[in-house]
Amino acid sequence: MTPVQADATLDRIKERGTLVAGVILSGPPYGYIDPKTQQQEGLNLDLAREFAKRLGVKLETVAVTPPNRVQFLQQGKVDLLLANMQWTQERAEILSFVPTAFEVSGGAAVVRKDSGIKDWADLRGKTVCVSQGSNFTKPLIEEYGAIVKGFPGQPDSLLALKGGNCDAAVHVGATVKLMLKQRADEWKDYEVSIPTELIPSDSVVWLRKGEADTQAALDQIMKNLHGSGWMIATAEKDQLPVSPFLIEAREKYKVSQ
Repeated sequence: MTPVQADATLDRIKERGTLVAGVILSGPPYGYIDPKTQQQEGLNLDLAREFAKRLGVKLETVAVTPPNRVQFLQQGKVDLLLANMQWTQERAEILSFVPTAFEVSGGAAVVRKDSGIKDWADLRGKTVCVSQGSNFTKPLIEEYGAIVKGFPGQPDSLLALKGGNCDAAVHVGATVKLMLKQRADEWKDYEVSIPTELIPSDSVVWLRKGEADTQAALDQIMKNLHGSGWMIATAEKDQLPVSPFLIEAREKYKVSQ
């Protein structure tokens, strides 16, 4: 028998001249549809476009959701995921990932201003809405005793919060903080009252298990994006706070330029 090639994805991307990226469109700053242009925008989209550009191919995007994103990747419907999935040990056991993270993200809890919730411990016995498959589910239950409800995506979770079906909604901090700022009138009764973020973790690009060639190619691109200052400039453009991680990564990788 002829051994199966360990990683045919990179060859396939170059042969067909297209990179297929699975992206989540749950809201700024990571992924959303611009209401004026109807174009997909956000940091995840900018990263996907830059990966395609540097690989010398076109970009095709496929909108994914928390319930289907891993299946789409494993079934070969997409080549990679830029879908608001932070690194966890459980995910790393079934998928490969680009070792150089593009950001570090934690969870923030959106609550009513009159909720009295000021600390993660205050969520004990409270109902908390999250996206299905969220890496925030386990610590919310195991460390803080919350009752967690999973929804197909962030918009559904936030709608449940506004409908009084949960006491808090926990999602990536940068996303919900920007939402509260941009849609201040709509969300005037809500806030992020807990000063710390829940389990800050590496935001990484996910690949099918064992795709060493694709992993190596994208990792080199990721290091170059940090080292050239592209990541910081793009974060600023997309209204993502320039974190200590981004500043440190710029310094760490700029020697490779």
